[in-house]
Amino acid sequence: MRGIHGMRVLLSGLSLGLLLLLQLAVHPAYAAPPARDAEWAYRIQPGDSLLTLSEALLEPEYSWRELMRHNRIADPQRLRPGSTLRMPIAWLRREASVARVIHLQGEVTLQRGSGAPSVLALALGQELRAGDRLSTGAQGAVSLRFVDGSRLLISPGTRLGIEELLVHGRSAIPVMRLKLDAGSVENKVQPNPAQPPRYEIRSPNLNLGVRGTEFRVQADAASSRAQVIEGKVSALQAAGELPIPAGFGALARPGEAKPSLQALLPPPDLSGLPARLERLPPGLAWRPLAGASGYRAQVFASGSEAQQQLLAEAVVSQSQALWPALAEQPDGRYQLRVRGIDAQGHEGLSAEASFELKARPEPPFLQTPASAAALYGEQVRFSWTRALAAQRYRLQVAADASFAAPQLFDQEGLNNTEQTVTLQPGTYHWRLASIARKADGSADPGPFSDAQTFTLRPLPPSPAVQAPEIGDQIVLRWRAVPGMSYQLQWASDAGFSQGLKAWDSPEAQASLERPAPGRYYLRVRSVDAHGQPGPWGSVQQLDVPYSRWLWLLPLGLLLLVGL
Repeated sequence: MRGIHGMRVLLSGLSLGLLLLLQLAVHPAYAAPPARDAEWAYRIQPGDSLLTLSEALLEPEYSWRELMRHNRIADPQRLRPGSTLRMPIAWLRREASVARVIHLQGEVTLQRGSGAPSVLALALGQELRAGDRLSTGAQGAVSLRFVDGSRLLISPGTRLGIEELLVHGRSAIPVMRLKLDAGSVENKVQPNPAQPPRYEIRSPNLNLGVRGTEFRVQADAASSRAQVIEGKVSALQAAGELPIPAGFGALARPGEAKPSLQALLPPPDLSGLPARLERLPPGLAWRPLAGASGYRAQVFASGSEAQQQLLAEAVVSQSQALWPALAEQPDGRYQLRVRGIDAQGHEGLSAEASFELKARPEPPFLQTPASAAALYGEQVRFSWTRALAAQRYRLQVAADASFAAPQLFDQEGLNNTEQTVTLQPGTYHWRLASIARKADGSADPGPFSDAQTFTLRPLPPSPAVQAPEIGDQIVLRWRAVPGMSYQLQWASDAGFSQGLKAWDSPEAQASLERPAPGRYYLRVRSVDAHGQPGPWGSVQQLDVPYSRWLWLLPLGLLLLVGL
């Protein structure tokens, strides 16, 4: 029996050796797990025996005798609780495991099956198994939870395959092996010194072995990168392991002997960001980070599960980001996460800040007065569009652009889309907010619109016209108003509809050719430097008499007839 068992072990060892050589030939960067992971140190519990442990945890071909010899136990009947029993990982019973979808955002597809795989839309709560492949769209993201509590966040534009999901020894040691073809993932592997997980992630140029840590991996056609935030990560190579310390990133390119290591950028400074956003789509700007050629900005749900509920993401070259996808999210609290990207493409340490989104009900569009408009008079008519979500509106008019000082006009509860306000000449700012109604009937005021500025000017005064001087010409004079020019109208009726003549005068007087005898009407108005005319002054009636020589004409005719 011992000879048969020895032959079986020898054949098993040869098969394993051939398998490892084949893996190294196909994937030169891949290596077997580190030697320290080859055994599981099991802590003996009261009531344990070699027989019960071997039946519960080991594959059928390994018995309690092999376990006794491996640990050099003299008396199998005397297992001391609290002591350690070493079990080779290869001996442990293997059971298939699953990963569960715990968050889903946007378009994410699942490919399942060999050959021509079926393409399915992923669903929240769905269980994934070995062989499944996931693809996220431009705004898609998904979070997975493994059997040991480890979590994986898959960013937009990523292709990832699940190569292996197992547990060894009836849930004793989880085994997770993933393959990142392209895109970006964030990993948070659950640390457990008593039951260290076997977590591996492969990419085109970089393969990683993990023991309880938080790290990120990105892959594209030209290179693969990994950044370790905390814990232990090793790049697995044919020549052995390359530890990647926390706070460092590893960059691997085709043809390079080993990955290069580089310290990660510090977190950006997010101080000074507004605590509340009131516009859709939401956007934020932060202080530039020295050494950063770009940034990854992410928005997560707020709460204990926020780290895995990615709602929107943007990779930008400037220190600001806009998230159109977030316009579909309700008002509420959110978590912002930003990190710099250096010239090598490594994503640095993240900074986080919370903010509130309160953008609804959205304010109406302002119509009149238009921005930078110049108005005249004392009455200002404000008008706006009707917001469908609003039951009422709040109008504010202020002389202060920040609206910090008391407003000149502040009224809520307006039901119509216009309001007339009496104001003195000056420069003003106005804005509007919609007011909706909550389910409980209470008011739900939304944010104010962007303010618009207008100027209110007094109308030019009407000039006082003096009595005209009638001679060979008619000379008109009126009281001068500084800075004004003038417009005149002359007509043969008081309604200024017949025989109308009009002209401009830069001075406070005008000379006219003497018209035919008759009754005429005259009016004058001032025009300011902006071309705005004031009201017409009072209408002046002017009677142009006949020449006195005309009265002597009949007498002259009589004298001629008498002669």
